Amino acid sequence: MNAVERLIRYVKYETTSDENSGEHPSSPGQMAFAEELAEEMRKCGISDVRLSESGCLFGCLPATAGREGLAPMGFLAHLDTSAEASGKNVCPQIVRNYDGGVLPLGASGKELSPERFPALKHLAGHTLITTDGTTLLGADDKSGIAEIMTAAERMIAEKIPHRKICIGFTPDEEIGEGTRFFDISKFGAAFAYTVDGGRAGEIEYQNFNAASAEVTITGRSVHPGSAKGILLNAQKVAMEFDSMLPPEEVPEKTEGFEGFYHLIRMEGATAGATLAYLLRDHDAGRFLERKRRMREITDLLNRKYGDGTVSLTLQDSYRNMEEIIRPNMILVRLAEEATRKAGLTPSTPPIRGGTDGAMLSFRGLPCPNLGTGGYNFHGEYEFASAEEMEAVVNQLIFLASDSSVVNLILPERH
Repeated sequence: MNAVERLIRYVKYETTSDENSGEHPSSPGQMAFAEELAEEMRKCGISDVRLSESGCLFGCLPATAGREGLAPMGFLAHLDTSAEASGKNVCPQIVRNYDGGVLPLGASGKELSPERFPALKHLAGHTLITTDGTTLLGADDKSGIAEIMTAAERMIAEKIPHRKICIGFTPDEEIGEGTRFFDISKFGAAFAYTVDGGRAGEIEYQNFNAASAEVTITGRSVHPGSAKGILLNAQKVAMEFDSMLPPEEVPEKTEGFEGFYHLIRMEGATAGATLAYLLRDHDAGRFLERKRRMREITDLLNRKYGDGTVSLTLQDSYRNMEEIIRPNMILVRLAEEATRKAGLTPSTPPIRGGTDGAMLSFRGLPCPNLGTGGYNFHGEYEFASAEEMEAVVNQLIFLASDSSVVNLILPERH
């Protein structure tokens, strides 16, 4: 079975993660999918298949003769899909020999066009897997799972020499809990690659430093007829807070290494309001400055309207894994060589987000991220390239069969 066939089968499983469930995994569909994957792994000949109660699925390919002394390598992908669009009743479309033009997405009225989505311009002639415009596709990250499974199956069937390969599929990556119950020692790898990126050939090791911020505003609500000098409209204070942030430093106006403040939720009434933000920056100093600015605005508004009017809660989410990967650039160099062998052009763009690999890197398992051939994640415009997916399968096989000695500078594992 090839990677595209697997992807089409995998996206039928509804695995949307739920940050409010309090369960692990956060949705029952993830465990159902993991159980089916576990059985498929055994049928493929993958050894030591283990599924934990929290939804972490592990397996391995023992080293072939003569490769037993090489450092074990891991491949990782995640089971869940984003809640930003429906993952239920996914009906993928197969578009063969894409002509480079506009693609209608079923009867939804939505379409993929090169003008709006420039990545399509280099995919003419490819076979594309798209949505029908009513759901996401789930290529994030079922394309990564499909590619890892296909590479493993081929290495076993074709007896391709390789070091020990540890395979891991994690739940709840989309809600930041993919590594919460991940046991690195039981996984068994010395280093790994998450297969969870976009365009094939991309090798990512620089992600955002990330934090969340919740701003709570307490107002005073009285009848508007007698409100002069008394009423304090929390919604207006919330708007004032947001207006004091740099207007150009938002996701829709930034790219590359540029950070941002992202307002993700705003709700309230006269008596009370809340704002929820994501803070992101690749540079550690600028990241600290973003948090400092939020505190300064809070203090300023409290001086203006009275102590306790505005309260701020900041919570760090993850750090830039470049700090760990930079001393271990051999991992990027191995990936670049495998990428070239697979007929792809390697590139190292920054990740404008985070991955399980970022958190695992700081726990002692360095994890650069590889592209999957998927695009426009988290929405109805998501699609994947069959040719790029096949190239990623070859990239993983070349990585696994590389006999280079890997020396690592690791943080203390925990």
